[in-house]
Amino acid sequence: MTQQDYAKFLASKTLRAKERGLERVPELAPHLFPFQRSSVDFSLRAGCAALFLDTGLGKTECQLEWCQRAIEATNDRALILTPLAVAGQTRRRAERWGYEARVIREQSEARSGINICNYDRIDKLDPSEFGIVALDEASILKSFTGITTRKLIESFKGARFKLAATATPAPNDYMELGQYCEFLDVMRSSEMLMRWFIADQSEMGRYRLKGHAVTPFWDWMASFARMGEKPSDITGNVVEDAGFILPPFQLVRHVADSSEIDRDFADLFGAPAMSATSLHKVKRQTREQRASSVATAVEAEPDEAWLIWCDTNYEADELKEKCGGIEIRGSMPIEKKEELLDAFSTGQEKRLIAKPSMCGLGLDWSHCARMAFVGRSYSYETWYQAVRRCWRFGQKREVVVHLVTAEGEDTIGRVIDRKAGDHADMKAAMRLAMRRSGQSSQVKVAYHPTHIARLPSWICAA
Repeated sequence: MTQQDYAKFLASKTLRAKERGLERVPELAPHLFPFQRSSVDFSLRAGCAALFLDTGLGKTECQLEWCQRAIEATNDRALILTPLAVAGQTRRRAERWGYEARVIREQSEARSGINICNYDRIDKLDPSEFGIVALDEASILKSFTGITTRKLIESFKGARFKLAATATPAPNDYMELGQYCEFLDVMRSSEMLMRWFIADQSEMGRYRLKGHAVTPFWDWMASFARMGEKPSDITGNVVEDAGFILPPFQLVRHVADSSEIDRDFADLFGAPAMSATSLHKVKRQTREQRASSVATAVEAEPDEAWLIWCDTNYEADELKEKCGGIEIRGSMPIEKKEELLDAFSTGQEKRLIAKPSMCGLGLDWSHCARMAFVGRSYSYETWYQAVRRCWRFGQKREVVVHLVTAEGEDTIGRVIDRKAGDHADMKAAMRLAMRRSGQSSQVKVAYHPTHIARLPSWICAA
């Protein structure tokens, strides 16, 4: 066996996702940035791919171009599934760049070209009618047993062209990446865990990467996914980063008056022993003080557009009374929600009260540079995505975020910081893996031995 044959043998043992897309990618749209063209080219060749690009890097533009080229190659219909109210935003982007696209609410409205629909209407669609599907803000897949997750995986199983796009693919744990692998028909989630993960004995139900599997795992991920928080992460050209620099960000902390907090759940020293249950008790007892702090900040800059986040209806009631503006509530019809969100997006309304769980994904509100939270949960994804609705590439002004908390809630900040660190580590690991992936196709330097080994005497005697 020659050295070249042996190198090919070793390469054949490296686990990679099978390419099922286009062998030859046509010339892509000129309006795309180089890193976007690279991402679309990679995704078209893969067929089933993931785009983990940060907010403001143009995931929508990538999805539209990917759909259009896949349509031209297969003559199939394309479907882009989006969070609430993002469908209209995607359609406007499509119109801007000249794509044939429409928002649909049920299967009878589907046509040739690109069809855009909200996730909550998937029951009204026939998945078999779409050979090309893209999930916008695909972190909806992170739930392991959720009804929507299982439906998405089963409905589009076997499709040749599938794309999953999100800025936060695994906000809680790397094992959540298994759902993307399963949706994209790359590997079952259970097999991924068995190959590269081990149960973490220090925390029930949590898995961690095996020590020897870190590099092989990320190399495998790089065979079907692209991740980046700036253009150079994709292309390696730092010059491209010049147009993608985040504006200044200021976090203003406020402490709500906690004199009325019930001390029945306090620790030995009288401070609130914060847990998921006690957190809601504190939030309920301090809702008026929190809302008053937000109202003070809002009234200090009355001419600004304000995005005000809350987690519960009782918080929303207090904020509506003290701050005014419009509110998105879960009990509203979908059409009403879309109408109100569009009114804020277009500047008709200047103050929006909403929950990150409903409106914290996908929407581009870079026209707004003021935001307020009446507390926050333990969810890193909720915090990150909600802030990034305004603090994103394309924002021209400093973004000021007001965070109102009560005594004892600093523990939440530590949890968020830990998850933020995990997210940063994941990006760094993927950057290195993508760089290795790019180098793997280069010509390898031939091995020329220079050391003459001495044979043992018993071999010489034989």
